[in-house]
Amino acid sequence: MSGVALNNVIKRYGEVQVVHGVDLQIEDGEFCVFVGPSGCGKSTLLRMVAGLEETTGGAISIGERDVTHLDPAERGVAMVFQTYALYPHMSVEENMGFGLKMNGHPKADIKSKVAEASKILKLDEYLKRKPKALSGGQRQRVAIGRAIVRGPEVFLFDEPLSNLDAELRVEMRVEIARLHKEIGATMIYVTHDQVEAMTLADKIVVLRAGRIEQVGAPLELYRNPDNKFVAGFIGSPAMNFCDGTVSDGGVDVPGLGMTVRAGVALPAAGTAVTVGIRPNHISVDPSGDTHRVDITESLGGVSYVYLTANDGSRLVVESHEDEPVTSGARVGLNIEDETAMFFDAKSEQRIR
Repeated sequence: MSGVALNNVIKRYGEVQVVHGVDLQIEDGEFCVFVGPSGCGKSTLLRMVAGLEETTGGAISIGERDVTHLDPAERGVAMVFQTYALYPHMSVEENMGFGLKMNGHPKADIKSKVAEASKILKLDEYLKRKPKALSGGQRQRVAIGRAIVRGPEVFLFDEPLSNLDAELRVEMRVEIARLHKEIGATMIYVTHDQVEAMTLADKIVVLRAGRIEQVGAPLELYRNPDNKFVAGFIGSPAMNFCDGTVSDGGVDVPGLGMTVRAGVALPAAGTAVTVGIRPNHISVDPSGDTHRVDITESLGGVSYVYLTANDGSRLVVESHEDEPVTSGARVGLNIEDETAMFFDAKSEQRIR
């Protein structure tokens, strides 16, 4: 097992540059998740590590080796794709051991490695079945098993759960987290789903337009984002953002119907800023009249209340009340001032 280092990595397609000088260190045994919106370059970056995309500039190292221009087979990586890519005429056992068979490994060695991977992934009872007799989650476990038997230095996952239904995604998320703890390998995982990123990662890399916006542990990014993009991307439901103006008493925020006191040094009075506050840091005040309830989603233990302010701003509030407010009601808001975050209106960088 080995760590992965990216040094000023660049990717161009002709004149179009899609990855812009990425520097990143992934430690040995770390679970690193690349997350970001569609088109941000996360899958391209992963494929460059795998050797499936040529690196235009910079260097990629795995362990002590510079692998920038090595063939995929020489890099010591195994990749699990969004599609399972299993051979339909082969059994689970044959699919898992096929790569080793093609590389001339002894039958006894193949059988031993497949048995070990099967035990980890709880596939023993399915070894003789064909892929058509398996569920989507079981097929993805076979694809992961095929990667395990190769004994790679680094595992690469490219949105492996996006073809599964919601229940199976949760199940497989737990399976992958358990797998990482059991084998302790370095893993790089690509997803657009920030819930997957938050629950799986030791380290999250937030990407936008081919650049790294921030790197850190999940709760670090949630509690201490560097800019508005990261603050809005990490957390579910997303952070509420409202336009505000600096005043002598703090920041006047029409979308919240109040002035928010700031615990940081703000720019001069009259300066436009953006105020961010998470749904769980706002509560509904039934005696108020600054917001209209558009709809309430009741999920049992929690409800999400969608509001429109008098100035047209839209907000989401997380509620744990037994009797959530009804659509059409007029309400006010209470917020915890110390939880509000402030961002420069132009640069979108955090004001600290």
